[in-house]
This record gives sequence, structure tokens and C-alpha cells, in this order.
Amino acid sequence: MDLGVFEQVAGVLAVCVAAGALALLLRQPLIVGLIAAGIAVGPEALGLVEATSEIELLAKIGISLLLFVVGLKLDVRLVKQLGPVALATGLGQVIFTSVVGYVIAIGLGFGTVPALYIAVALTFSSTIIIVKLLTDKRELDDLHGRIALGFLIVQDIVVVLAMIVITATGAGGDGDLGTEILGVVLRGAALLAVVGLIGRYVAPRVTHLLARSAELLVLAAVAWAVLLAAISILLGFSEEVGAFLAGMSLASTPYREALSGRLATLRDFLLVFFFIELGTQFELGSALDQLGAAIVFSLFVLIGNPIIVMIIMGALRYHKRTSFKAGLTVAQISEFSLILVALGVAQGQIETEVLGLVTAVGLITISASTYLIYGSDRIYERLEPMLRVFQLRPPTASLDLDDQRPEPEFVVVGLGRFGSTVLEELAERGDAVIGVDFDPRSVRSPEWDVPVLFGDAEDPDLPEQLPLQRTRWIISTVRGVETNLQLLDALRRYGFEGRVAVAADDRHEAARLEEAGAALTIRPLHIAAGPLLERIHDHGF
Repeated sequence: MDLGVFEQVAGVLAVCVAAGALALLLRQPLIVGLIAAGIAVGPEALGLVEATSEIELLAKIGISLLLFVVGLKLDVRLVKQLGPVALATGLGQVIFTSVVGYVIAIGLGFGTVPALYIAVALTFSSTIIIVKLLTDKRELDDLHGRIALGFLIVQDIVVVLAMIVITATGAGGDGDLGTEILGVVLRGAALLAVVGLIGRYVAPRVTHLLARSAELLVLAAVAWAVLLAAISILLGFSEEVGAFLAGMSLASTPYREALSGRLATLRDFLLVFFFIELGTQFELGSALDQLGAAIVFSLFVLIGNPIIVMIIMGALRYHKRTSFKAGLTVAQISEFSLILVALGVAQGQIETEVLGLVTAVGLITISASTYLIYGSDRIYERLEPMLRVFQLRPPTASLDLDDQRPEPEFVVVGLGRFGSTVLEELAERGDAVIGVDFDPRSVRSPEWDVPVLFGDAEDPDLPEQLPLQRTRWIISTVRGVETNLQLLDALRRYGFEGRVAVAADDRHEAARLEEAGAALTIRPLHIAAGPLLERIHDHGF
């Protein structure tokens, strides 16, 4: 029976709901259920849907909204701070994976050109999958999440350059490679400049005007995300780049949180079509013919990519926990890997069997890395003794305790936005205070007027590393109830006699932390709401 587009979408959504419900009943990640649904409705199984322009369009809009929401929440200062580690990690991982992947491909009997395509395809990680998983785990704003987002942007730039090379050297290609690359650099610089000017001078005024109608504001935000994504494609970049920049251009407006909340449901709905499109590209016969090679390449991506990231970040003096969790985010290949190989097929440089192989590797690694990222904390606890080898150099602190011997009354653990504010307020009051953070760049930052030490709240030996002789309060602004429970346990075993204040997201977490010995639980949103309500009462109703 020949189904129309509407009937196809209806059938697809029904299968997705069923697969998602089954995944939840089996206590499996929802993404795995959606990937399975995508394969099930594709031409290789139920045949409910084929690769159509309508499905592709919905998938691209969903991807654009996902990256737009990420851009909305990105602080420009973080880009400057994490730029070096993102560049080093991104380029290092690309070089390592492509070189070793090429050697493996040659060893498995592939020719030079197919081996090159396979090696390059293995280097790219899926921005969509990683951002979705980290958002679900509420870890996108954590240090490892921000670093992962940084080297994903580096990978996207490499993808663009790789596609230029393929097009310029393909069948009948007569373009000047140097001119093409220079053009990409100039177009990228121009795009950044224009978006930056719009974000600074235009966006605040326009959003203030449009905010008179919430519906119009959301519609304008979606239009801006899709428009800039389309312009990005016309300039030779991916839609992710444009949508991400569109979000960043609105990140400084007071409406970013409202936009992020209103777009979340629409974003998740449209992302379903990304998984459907992924399933329509799966060719069972081709995948089975090369199952052995697909497993070998998948194991390399799942193990090799995280290891090289941990080595590079360890050399940059990041804690092994941060390196490990950031490394797991690159344990899969990207949808751009499929696009890259498909371009090679279209150029006549490789056969369709290579596309089937890369598709199989993509499905295996995306599914497996979903479990790895969701279970990253439990996996780290089991592997922690073996991961010490990746702490290549001891982290540095901005203070030599043997020389200065501070005697703080307050110790602030975790110097994110809230923690930095607490540290600054205590310092301005003239209190003896030191900060503790597990980001080496934050520790070495010259902006602090008080001592800041390197330390991890999950390290059971942290109390022994701190000068706590006169400390009356330890204030932990670290997110995560388990991390704070470990800190409380370490302080109890150390014999700390002062008081401990810890952050909590809700009353249930607060109750657990108080039972574990916290003298005070801090709920940042409630703290922010208190002064607001007092001012409202002062002005009358």
C-alpha cells in the first residue's frame, strides 16, 4: 500500500511511542528505543517510511532547535576560557583517530582511498547525541560538558574542510583547494562578526519589542534559528553552526531562559525525526556482510577515542574524572560521518559498501555510547584506580601552602557562577576565605584576589589537602547530591569540627544531605527568590 506523507508520519510516531514506552519499561535509555524505532520503520523492516525530503526537513529543524537552545545557555566568557583545551583536545583526537583508523582499515584489507574515508569518518562525534544526553543528565553546564561542546565545534570545522577537499579532488573537480579553504575562513569570520553585532546591538531591542507577545517571541526565535542555519548552509557550513550562533546571539538577552523552556518540547518532538532519518539509511544486508569489520571499528571508537581525550586532558592537568567523562562523549561517530562517506560515493571515489559499513558503525557506537554516558558515574567508580595513569602531571594550585600557610575561616568548594559570587561576597566583607575548584584554568585564573586551590569534591583525601585548622564553614556549591554526600563523608572521617553548607536542587536532596551531616542546605533558586518577594511586599500588592 502506497502511503502518503501524513500517513507515514502517523505510523512513525505510533511506533516511536511504543518503542519509547518499551525502553522505559525495560529501564533502557530512551534514545536507544528511538534508534530501534527508526530502524523498525525504515525500508529494511516495516517499510513504513523511506528517506523523503519531508522527514529530512523535520530532522534538520529539530537539530537546529537543539543547537539553538544550547547556544542560548552558553556564556561567551566560557568560550574564551575553554578555547585552548577544546582546540587541543579536538585536533588531537581527530589526528589520533584518523591515523590509527587508517592503519586498522589497511590491516583489514581495504584499499587506500576507502581506508582514508573510513579513518576520517571515525574521527567525528555526534553533536546531536552528545548534547541530548548531557542535557538529559543535566551535565551540559558541568566542566566536562562545556569542554565536550568545545571540541565538538572544532570537529565541525574539520568536517567542513574535509568536505571541501573531497569536492575539490573528486571526479571532475577542478577547484583551487587553497582558494576554497581561504574562502571558508573569510566566510566564517564574516558570519561571526555579523552575528556578534546583531547579538550586541539588535537582539536586545528586537526581543524586548517581541516579548509583548510570548507566542510571537517564540515564533521569532524559531525563525531566527532556522534562518541562520540556512544561511550557514549557503556559506558552506552545517546547519548546526548557524543554529548554535543564533542561540549565542540571544544569550545575553533577559528572555533566554523563557525561550529555552518553551522550545524544549518542540525540540524533543522534532528530534524524533532525526532518529527516523538515521534508521532509513540502514542497510541490513550490507551491514551483515561487513559485521566483523564494523565490530572492530566500533571497539576502536568506543575505547580509543576516550583514551586519547583522557591523555590530552591529563597532560593539560585536568582531573581524571573530568577527563574520563569528557572522553566518553566522543565514543561514537557522527551523522556527518555518513554524509562525508555518501559524498565520497557520489564523487565516485568509493563503493556503497563503505557507506553500509560506516552506517553500521554509527548505529553500534551511538547505541553503546548512550549506555556509557548515562552510566558514566558508576563506570568511573569502578575504573577509578586504573584511571590514575591518565593523571599525567599533578594539578597545579595558585598557592604554595608550604610557603604561605593560609588560615581561612571559610572554604568555598566549586567556583561556578554561584560559587564565584559567594567567594567574591566573602572576600569583599574582609573574611578569610579560600576557593577550591577542579578546573585547572579556573584555579590559575588571575581574576581571583584570594587564594584558589585545585581540588575535587569527590576526592576522599580532599580534607587532608586543605588548611582547615581555623575553618568555621565549608560551603559547597557543587551540583550533584552524590558528590556532596561524598564530601560530607570525607569531612566526617577527617574529623572536621566546623560546619558544612551544601547546595541542593530540591527539598528531597536537602533532606538527604541534612541527614548526612550538613548544617545548612542551600537552594540557589530559593535564595534568589527571597529578595524579590521582599521587594514586592515592600512595594505593596
